[in-house]
Amino acid sequence: MEALHLAYEVPGGDLTHAGEASSQVKQALRKLGYDSDTIRRVSVCMYEGEINMVIHANGGTARVDVGLDDIVITLTDHGPGIPDIDQAMQAGFTTAGDQVRDLGFGAGMGLPNMKKYSDEMSVASTVGVGTTVTMVVRIP
Repeated sequence: MEALHLAYEVPGGDLTHAGEASSQVKQALRKLGYDSDTIRRVSVCMYEGEINMVIHANGGTARVDVGLDDIVITLTDHGPGIPDIDQAMQAGFTTAGDQVRDLGFGAGMGLPNMKKYSDEMSVASTVGVGTTVTMVVRIP
């Protein structure tokens, strides 16, 4: 199988469309015959990343590279950046506003869940410039 490259624009500020890219990736992986655990892990990573981009960064881009041994998810935004990545990685830490939390989002589990469900994860962020999160999910 050749590598498959998927790319999505994630609109910011509109929670009604958040998760569309992760749903499309999930459907593509199902059609390709990936196992349910791999699909679930990729879907969680994608969804959490999408929600973060919608809530915190006014959107961004998601790229998914499906290879023979792994699936690499790269999420890039041009938002405010993360001033303290270690703090942002703590379960329950959030900078989401009340309106977002009232809708059931912004519980501070995005980055921790992304780390939990990926085999590798890196976060590069510059305040005032944006953030890139790269996750690798190995294919069993």
